Amino acid sequence: MVLTTLLSVASAVLALGLLVASGAPFDRAFARQHGAHLTVLFDGSAVTPERLAATARASGVAAASGPFAVTSLRLGTDGAAPPGFAPPPLTVAGRASAAGPVDAVALTEGRWATAPGEIVLERGSVPPASGLGTRLSADGVDLRVVGVAESVGESADAWVVPGQLAALSGGRPPALQMLYRLTAAGTAADVAAGRKAVAAAAPAGAVTGSRSYLDVRETARENTAAFVPFVTAFALLGLAMSVLVIGIVVSGAVGAATHRIGILKSLGFTPLQVGRAYVAQALIPSTVGAVLGVALANALAVPLMAEVAEVYGTAEVLVPVWVDLVVPAGALALVAGTAFGPALRAARLPTATVLRLGPATGGGRGLAIRGPLGRLPLPRPLALGLAAPFARPARAASTAAAVTFGALAVTFAVGLGSTLVAVRADGDPDRGGDVTVRTVASPAEGASGPGGAPPLPGKPADPAAVAAAIAALPGTDSAYRTARTRLEAAGLKGGVPVVAYEGDTAGSRHTMVSGRWFGATGEAVAATRFLRATGARVGGTVTLAERGRTVRLRIVGEVFDLGDDGMALRTGAASVAALRPRYQPADFAVTVAAGTDAARYAERLDAAVSPLGAEAAVTEGGESGVIRAMQALIAMLTLMLVVVACLGVLNTVVLDTRDRVRDLGVLKALGMTPAQTVAQVLTSVGVLGLVSGLVGVPLGVALHGRVMPAMGRAVGTTIPPADIDVYGTPLLVLLATAGVVIAAAGALLPAVRAARTATARALRAE
Repeated sequence: MVLTTLLSVASAVLALGLLVASGAPFDRAFARQHGAHLTVLFDGSAVTPERLAATARASGVAAASGPFAVTSLRLGTDGAAPPGFAPPPLTVAGRASAAGPVDAVALTEGRWATAPGEIVLERGSVPPASGLGTRLSADGVDLRVVGVAESVGESADAWVVPGQLAALSGGRPPALQMLYRLTAAGTAADVAAGRKAVAAAAPAGAVTGSRSYLDVRETARENTAAFVPFVTAFALLGLAMSVLVIGIVVSGAVGAATHRIGILKSLGFTPLQVGRAYVAQALIPSTVGAVLGVALANALAVPLMAEVAEVYGTAEVLVPVWVDLVVPAGALALVAGTAFGPALRAARLPTATVLRLGPATGGGRGLAIRGPLGRLPLPRPLALGLAAPFARPARAASTAAAVTFGALAVTFAVGLGSTLVAVRADGDPDRGGDVTVRTVASPAEGASGPGGAPPLPGKPADPAAVAAAIAALPGTDSAYRTARTRLEAAGLKGGVPVVAYEGDTAGSRHTMVSGRWFGATGEAVAATRFLRATGARVGGTVTLAERGRTVRLRIVGEVFDLGDDGMALRTGAASVAALRPRYQPADFAVTVAAGTDAARYAERLDAAVSPLGAEAAVTEGGESGVIRAMQALIAMLTLMLVVVACLGVLNTVVLDTRDRVRDLGVLKALGMTPAQTVAQVLTSVGVLGLVSGLVGVPLGVALHGRVMPAMGRAVGTTIPPADIDVYGTPLLVLLATAGVVIAAAGALLPAVRAARTATARALRAE
């Protein structure tokens, strides 16, 4: 009972704590800073600031800030990056003060910008090895970092005084930004209605982009949101098994103490007093288990919630205190209710009847089936074991239910683990080809930069020379080049990651959720979160910009892509050539010809490209700390449930062997060996385990089919059906034996104990 309650309470506290605490840091910071429910970007040449200020009176708008002039810049520090590396575009807003009725920006370091030449950076946009006093430059304009701040709604990456925007815009009219709080913003439909009202209050076509706080909130919760669906499923399974196993234990204890209850009644105890006594007996070990379960859950929650607590710098308790109180209280209430019922029923029997009752063998109910089973060509211990469940069908049903839950948990866990492995592989479109060539070689081992600092990568190799070396090497089947950059996209702070492809992309590894891979100039594929954040769809278009130049791409497919926070856009290099983007150093993905050893090919290719300043290696799968944490948690929770299921089997077999101790003594006197006794007991639960496995496996498959899509939705992506359908026929057959293994593991200890009981002692123990 201690172990059962401990494991059940731990899984429930962990699930509910993750569910509540994962969104709490964002919600608290959003309320404190009066975050913007809706951020809208307007064309500065199509509307005046005065006209935009009037949109604050639009229907459904509770408060507004702005308009603020905004532009997109690439701010870099001299010598901070090697040649070929370009800083990402940042959304810079002209704002005179951090305060305001909407989006009151919180300064975490330094002060607000008060004069031209000063800039305040958003905490997540501070370049590496930079801080207060760092000099940044953009198009000949130098800016000194005077502060670090945080906008809970991510309205901008940096802020300057309004008069600075003219110099930073390069003569182009800057865009204008308005921040709105809405009277109703609980759902996406509410925010969409607010956007519609704002757009109606502005000139037609003036709105160029918008962003809902719900998208920002979803991003802030993504790391823990994926845990919640499957942890919740495990918690519900644990609670159900807890009630079942506690019911088995308490009912068995009452049944074994029927004679004692008669004595208590003869001494004057009322039925209610007897019921209370057995409730107290059940609550003592369960309270110990509940306390230990809360401690275990809080310890497990620390690594899972550490990243969420850091998002807004909170130092509050990761698992809310009320969760630590409510869950164990609910578990103890279940224990009390489960214990009180059978105890009260036994106490209401007449005293004389209770005193006459002894350990019932239940043999009469099993005799009818022993005859037909005895005629089967089976050893007699096995035939007796097959008949045992029919002697006590209620107890057999309880055992089968516990094993069914265990088989369900194992099936569910195997499916989750298999899907996570597939997701890790299929969610990385950059892991293409058999060999990867990087055009920037890693620094030599042991090298150091100025002042002992880590060395920066060298100058990128000439991509054309690297491509020629790849094509000239025997064993090459196909190759394509990818280069990364960030380009402006209306409504998205900081731009959008763009991966440009050039060459034969037939060997690229990608998994499509819908649509197809791009194949012509002007086509692109996008990740799920990008489509949701921008409101785009497959078949629609998206406009990218760079320094006033624009291109329009048609989205032809939704690709399964977990990199770049699910915001990457993938297209051909020719599709964005008009923007003249500044790419990071390129990578080549090479597919080797059939029959070519990839490792030896990679060694030969590395020798060929090393003089050019590049390096080649066999393509390796990416690692994901989040997925590793999920796999560890799945293994732990599954082990918890399997142990609980084994405890349920152990309890029923202990009760059964105690009730049938005289029968076992008679069989031992007739010549049954200890090994045959063990075989009889294991057979009695083995048949239940087989039936339970046949029931639990389909239930586990069904649960997996519901939880995995929910996990994908929780992190803003769609898991492809191929990665969810991971159960093949051989695996299902193997999983069907899980019930037998669980039943045998739970019954082994009491079976061995029964086999070791001396014959004379067994015959006297009536």
